[in-house]
Amino acid sequence: MKPFMLALALAAPLVAITAAQQPGAPAPAAPLTLAQRIAHTDPTKFRASPRVHDGAGQLDYMALFNSPSFDTNHWFLHRGIIEPKSGIGVHFHNQCEEMFVIFDGEAQFTIDGRTATVKGPAGVPTRMGHSHAIYNATDKPVQWMNINITQLKGVYDAFNLGDTREGAPLDAIPNFMVMKLDRAALGGMNASALTKGTGQFRRALGPSVFLTTWSYVDHIVLAPGAAMKNATPGIGETFYAMAGKGTVTVGSETQPFAAGDAVPIRIGEEKAFENTGTEPLELMVIGVAKDMATKDAMTTSGGARGALAAAGGRGGPGGGAGRGAGAPPAGAPARGN
Repeated sequence: MKPFMLALALAAPLVAITAAQQPGAPAPAAPLTLAQRIAHTDPTKFRASPRVHDGAGQLDYMALFNSPSFDTNHWFLHRGIIEPKSGIGVHFHNQCEEMFVIFDGEAQFTIDGRTATVKGPAGVPTRMGHSHAIYNATDKPVQWMNINITQLKGVYDAFNLGDTREGAPLDAIPNFMVMKLDRAALGGMNASALTKGTGQFRRALGPSVFLTTWSYVDHIVLAPGAAMKNATPGIGETFYAMAGKGTVTVGSETQPFAAGDAVPIRIGEEKAFENTGTEPLELMVIGVAKDMATKDAMTTSGGARGALAAAGGRGGPGGGAGRGAGAPPAGAPARGN
């Protein structure tokens, strides 16, 4: 190497260090504490949003998380209510996948122009390149959530069709995938994940449902006094508490975690949840792989069933309204229906 070039190579790191130490240079952001990472559903912070995607009426919602909260392609997690005679108009997503979830009542979901009534708690996923909408035809607000995962990190798109779906013809049976969050459909939980007590688990949606790195949606219920602990290599997860109260532990930090709370767990982090209340702690888990290779490996290695599923028990991917893997047996009571 010529003397001049050698001098430049040796000086470059010193220049970078000196620049970082210059007065006024921004200090690196401190990592968030666990308490700061937990989002709380707060109806007083819901923002009134009329005619969302050219839909009818008004949606009131808040962002629990946006893209900077995740180390995966998870784009946002929204929580709110759909007012009576209101909804989200028909629109396409060509660079992302989305799922509307309702936790109570019922709503009319539309996928690719076909509409059917779905009762909560349930969700309807929309694969990349397809259109969807939702309409609350009832006289009561519906508790609602929206989950969005992008094909490319930070790239979101939507194309509105100007259709509110008010008065749309209804199919008696949905012509699209439906994720049911019925406790009656839960199976046993892998004993290795339970540190005490008992729990139930079901992979409500598996990796084959999605075209992006979105890998699964899990449904977990921990009995009073129960606790679980595990890590998911290559997967970032977001936990949302549907009911009950307890604690969440990540690393050396432990915080209260109750209905309406959500927390993102980074790729590879070990996490623990404990039910400290007198009612079941019910959790919905959104899993997003770090890349498509990780998701493909999960799909082909049998991971679609979920590592938390007990051997021989229910817990495999389901989601349909009828019988199938993970669906409740005929005549079983369906929570929320």
